[in-house]
Amino acid sequence: MALGFWGKLLEVNLTTKGIREREITEDEMKQYAGGSGLAASILFREFEDCPPLSPENPMIFMPGLLTGTPVPSASRSTVSSRSPLTGIWDESNVGGYWGAEVKSAGWDGFIIRGTSATPVYLYVSDDKVEIRDASGVWGKDTFETEEHLRAETDPKAKVAAIGPAGEKKVLIAGIMFDGRLGRAAGRGGLGAVMGAKNLKAIVVRGTKRVPLFDGDALKALLKKEIPVIREKAAGMSKFGTAGGVQAVEAWGDLPIQNWRLGSWEEGAKKTTAQSWLEDVLDSHHTCYGCPIRCSKLIKIDDGPYAGIHGHFPEYETLAGFGANCLNDDVQVIMAANDLCNRYGLDTISTSAAVAFAMELYEKGIITKEDTDGLEVTWGSAEAILTLTRQIGEREGFGQTLGKGTRKAAMEIGQNAIEYSIQTKGLEFAFHDPRAFTSMAANYATENRGACHLGALTYFLGRGIQVPDLGYTEPPDVLSNEGKARIAYDMQNYMSIFNPMGLCKFLFLASVGPTQIARWVKAVTGWEVTPEDMMALGERLFNLKRMYNVRLGISRKDDTLPPRLLAHARPSGKSAGSLPHLGKMLDEYYDLRGWSEEGIPTRERLKDLGLAWTEETLPIAGL
Repeated sequence: MALGFWGKLLEVNLTTKGIREREITEDEMKQYAGGSGLAASILFREFEDCPPLSPENPMIFMPGLLTGTPVPSASRSTVSSRSPLTGIWDESNVGGYWGAEVKSAGWDGFIIRGTSATPVYLYVSDDKVEIRDASGVWGKDTFETEEHLRAETDPKAKVAAIGPAGEKKVLIAGIMFDGRLGRAAGRGGLGAVMGAKNLKAIVVRGTKRVPLFDGDALKALLKKEIPVIREKAAGMSKFGTAGGVQAVEAWGDLPIQNWRLGSWEEGAKKTTAQSWLEDVLDSHHTCYGCPIRCSKLIKIDDGPYAGIHGHFPEYETLAGFGANCLNDDVQVIMAANDLCNRYGLDTISTSAAVAFAMELYEKGIITKEDTDGLEVTWGSAEAILTLTRQIGEREGFGQTLGKGTRKAAMEIGQNAIEYSIQTKGLEFAFHDPRAFTSMAANYATENRGACHLGALTYFLGRGIQVPDLGYTEPPDVLSNEGKARIAYDMQNYMSIFNPMGLCKFLFLASVGPTQIARWVKAVTGWEVTPEDMMALGERLFNLKRMYNVRLGISRKDDTLPPRLLAHARPSGKSAGSLPHLGKMLDEYYDLRGWSEEGIPTRERLKDLGLAWTEETLPIAGL
């Protein structure tokens, strides 16, 4: 009997309405774990590289190996597919309660393929699986959808749903989980893939308990560890990520005016959670099994934005609709966040698209003729909210912006690409590689594009320790020396979390591979070491790279936008700093065992247990 997981996946073909159970062996789980790891193996080995919005492109919803167990923060799930925004590998990770509910229903994940002729939703209640008509919720926002489907199925059910943006196949649409609690698998446009399948939602209800190898041993571990996690993450418990805006600005890390400026002290003070959260806080919330409790619900009862009641804006949303758009009105940010959550839009790509449009407007590359009379000026509440609505509805100039800034820039022309801050088509998360140069190597090489979560190396610069990896002192954040090594180590380390179903904020509590290995043993009974955990991370990072290599990704794509390579910030703590990416990449590829073109070598793949990739990689020189 499997322990910690069930050994089975649910496969659904929306074209044929076929439903079947598929076995997952213990060896597969040991090799890839759950989440994005097992998903990458399945996607690479079993599916052709078909167009992202075609019926043939699958969506894989996969909780982590430890999700649904008592392990702290073991709530996470990953949605994996080929991205319609970037055209390459995409994994979008989400917390909340949905993933734990999937495990409680007796499943380790879902593989969805095909396209329904009419709108449907999938209802899973333990072993009962139904494809149901969704015409009654098609066109509704994600809050309305969640409320309606829980009333129609089970009040205790958990819902993953797309909003109008996903239905209209907006390329920066995400998938929203848990209704007003606003958990999002936001990045890479997977809401559009779901919309292309005419799949409005997946509703899950479970009544089972995940089997554990040694519950008493796990309980003893957690009795000691949970108080330490709570203590070290106390700031996150009080304010969530929204409390970090001022600190990020002080580090010279906050993107300002589409990444052009260096300082924004007063604006950061106005938009950080310490200045506004108490006035609008409705309640504190947590994801399944998490002692940190960083989630907050807000409520606005009066003023021009009265009626907002939902998840508060996280740091990325505050930075994107705030500093990057030169807007210091936090209620406008709350309103934009509410629109994104209801439409089902990625707040990072949406706010980046708005800032991009503001700079194009300033430079005369677009005019009021392009925007139907809308003045897209810096800090304009009207511009921010109108463009966000237009993106969600796929109308007006929003039709262009909703394609992401890379595709939009190519459509607009006139060197608009200079102002598109993205790598591999994915807009940058709002941490500056000029402030923490190790992030340059991470952004350039991360498998889904410009993703900060791939390494979180800026945490090391701020003094967070990972003793297991030898990081007990902060590195020189502006130096270019040794940063390839940091990116390599941290990418391997962070690549453990999604497959395990763990929140990466455990990093703030210095949780390392030793601790994770102990949890895995208590849950599954496997004899695993910290070295085994790091080997898992490296194996999975390389597997995803090989998926991208098959799609044509190489060194030519491992780069940063010109603004971040050649234009230093003019003021602030990181003023004058620029990353030396070429040197970093040479060092990084050497550490990875990749060729100078950025392609993993046969020898490295064999060492990592991935030699089978050669069978599906007809690439000269590999």
